[in-house]
Amino acid sequence: MRSWTRPDIPPLPGRGRAPRLHDDSSGRFLDTTPSGDTPDATLYVCGITPYDATHIGHAATYLAFDTLVRTWLDAGLTVSYTQNVTDVDDPLLERATATGVDWRELAAGQIELFRTDMAALRVTPPDAYLGVTETIDEIAAAVDELRRRGIAYTVPTPDAAEEAGEDWYFDIAAAEAATPWVLGSESGLDRPVMSELFAQRGGDPDRAGKRDPLDPLLWRAERAGEPAWDSVVGRGRPGWHIECSVIARETLGDRIGVQGGGGDLVFPHHEFSAAHATALTGERFADVNAHGGLVAFDGEKMSKSLGNLVLVSQLRAAGVEPAAVRLAILAHPYRDDWEWHRGDEARAAERLAGWRAAVERDAAAGVSGAGDALGAELPGADVPGADVDDALTLLEGVRSRLHDDLDTPGALDAFDDWFAEPHSAASHALAADALDALLGIRL
Repeated sequence: MRSWTRPDIPPLPGRGRAPRLHDDSSGRFLDTTPSGDTPDATLYVCGITPYDATHIGHAATYLAFDTLVRTWLDAGLTVSYTQNVTDVDDPLLERATATGVDWRELAAGQIELFRTDMAALRVTPPDAYLGVTETIDEIAAAVDELRRRGIAYTVPTPDAAEEAGEDWYFDIAAAEAATPWVLGSESGLDRPVMSELFAQRGGDPDRAGKRDPLDPLLWRAERAGEPAWDSVVGRGRPGWHIECSVIARETLGDRIGVQGGGGDLVFPHHEFSAAHATALTGERFADVNAHGGLVAFDGEKMSKSLGNLVLVSQLRAAGVEPAAVRLAILAHPYRDDWEWHRGDEARAAERLAGWRAAVERDAAAGVSGAGDALGAELPGADVPGADVDDALTLLEGVRSRLHDDLDTPGALDAFDDWFAEPHSAASHALAADALDALLGIRL
């Protein structure tokens, strides 16, 4: 599956540092510099289920991890980034049925809209962008391997399309006995909380025949009217969590640097995708588990099920500059829950206009070295001239803020302070490059 156009990222003088990220598994801030055994910085971010893209909550997640990618690149690291698309799943099929649209057509349209939104927001695309429907054989083989190891079992399925159809489930107890993983080791949650979230987020705790109410589905036997594929574990389709563990391992290796996504994926999705991978490899899935906060609107978490969505495409259609949408989102700490308010995009546009006006102000005032500020040439990315010392100070300050758990609000505040003072054209050019390269906002 193709992703989207990669934005141009201007080179900057010197090097930043790989950021320290909050790891939700341990509750500690961990360095994301790759170890000697894994020279690439590797990132897996869960992608969309394509039935209603792209709302501000989506955008906040992908902008957070785009900031991570940009910060890694600024540190001189090679980045390998994978994102999936859950292009077959119950919510997609339910929306297709409700709207009378073929599920494949619905998915294709929403994936294209998502691509367009990501390109407009200047989000760095993943190196591997894979749909579940492209990896059916690999996922089924992983389920079969779990079966072989005694960590998967079947549950009779009376409503399966075939008389002998059976669903496959992951055996938590068997996995805990055979692997380093134990329930809660990734999410840090206790069982009562996990039980509540499992029921809310696609789990089936009351399914008859399961060994543990929290055992997650690995493979769903074909039901009448549902898409299905022939496989080594029967005709059907993948469960939610196994798809991500397989796609990540197929593209990034058995152990990855950072697993990322929205905060509502901590459990059960990331807990069990990590558990599946560990059951297959015998080692921890990801060094760091990082999650973005949830975005509310009109007092409720922004979600497709509630319908209280602010769509990036709608803002763009109304004439809102994508840079202003990006600026409005990055003004919030990525780990915090926050609420989008009507007019946030206008306030961000005013902030952006103020920065642009500062450039014009200094050019009109003839500040030393002023000229075409945004087009001024630096003497060289590695050896900037003395007239940009103030911009170099800004750059180091911004790098310091992003090193500290991707503190984008602090970085933006540094730009506010900087643009409030007069500067030369060359300094403005370097500041603009820093804003573009590290925060994806082009003056």
